[in-house]
Amino acid sequence: MTEDTRVRIPILDLRDGDIGDARARNKLGEALRDALETVGFYYLRGHGVSAALTGKVFEAARRFHSQPLQDKLELRANEHNVGYMPVNGYVSRSSRIAETSKPNLVEAFFLKRDLAPDHPDVLSNKRFRPANQWPDLSGFRDTMVEYCDAMEHMCLRLLPLYAVALGLEPDYFVEAFTEPQYTLRLSHYPPAETGEPDQFGVAAHTDSSFLTVLAQSELPGLAIHLPDYGWVDAPILEGAFLVNSGDMLRRWTNHRFLSTAHRVVNRNPGRDRYAIPFFFDAGADYPMACLPSCCDEKHPARYEPISYTEYMSWFSSQYDHVREQLDELPDDPGSPDMTPLSTWPR
Repeated sequence: MTEDTRVRIPILDLRDGDIGDARARNKLGEALRDALETVGFYYLRGHGVSAALTGKVFEAARRFHSQPLQDKLELRANEHNVGYMPVNGYVSRSSRIAETSKPNLVEAFFLKRDLAPDHPDVLSNKRFRPANQWPDLSGFRDTMVEYCDAMEHMCLRLLPLYAVALGLEPDYFVEAFTEPQYTLRLSHYPPAETGEPDQFGVAAHTDSSFLTVLAQSELPGLAIHLPDYGWVDAPILEGAFLVNSGDMLRRWTNHRFLSTAHRVVNRNPGRDRYAIPFFFDAGADYPMACLPSCCDEKHPARYEPISYTEYMSWFSSQYDHVREQLDELPDDPGSPDMTPLSTWPR
């Protein structure tokens, strides 16, 4: 573990040790714990996902968003949050750090695990378990599936480190992630040329996820609200992923791990910015109850157990295309607040 002194975001390098070796795993897990208790973000090197594959995904994102608007609107996102969301498609209503009224200056295409049309969950229209919507672009689907498979494999490799970081057995999360949920979002940020101070590509928010993995864009634009430092631009570290913990992990760990606010503004004159965040979560119906190492007499469990499906039914209602299809908006299940905790039993 090293540290980028410009912004104090830790760097975790999987080449520093074999995760299968207990001594190396414990060392990496300790570094991960420190990162997620103090910053909520870290850079990941030695992850094993090829730069060539990541480059193909960025190029596919450009190809998708360069299509005529009408072609994209034919794939408009549905209640499962799969498909296309146009510019100004939502306000960051989940923000806990600032009140936001303006829609975000971003368009995006969402996809999830590529389930077959005859999959039981697809046939039953199970929430967040749909078939994907695919554009008529050569090689697009194959590239997305290949990347999602690679990212899922990488995230599963990280789970023993998360368990060790929390004082749990390395295989603790195996059952919860037997078939993990994930979402890949292909985002396009037009240049922010309005000059208005409260116009963002994505306003201040926290992610809903267990963890989010962000491949490095060629253009800057991401800022992170670091504890004790305020808003800091995240530097681009070539070849690394930027990883953060989200609200579901914050909730699952009883606020032990941070869910750090961040925002995006494309202030690159005349240039379009693209991002491909990968959101990784437990299985759709797994009951996430407070982890045993994250509660005691001084730190009682703050929340009742909740599943991905239950939590995302609330979180996804910030999107206009989801709200339009709901008869009534779901109640907030208890979104983790930003209050830091300074001490935990090791």
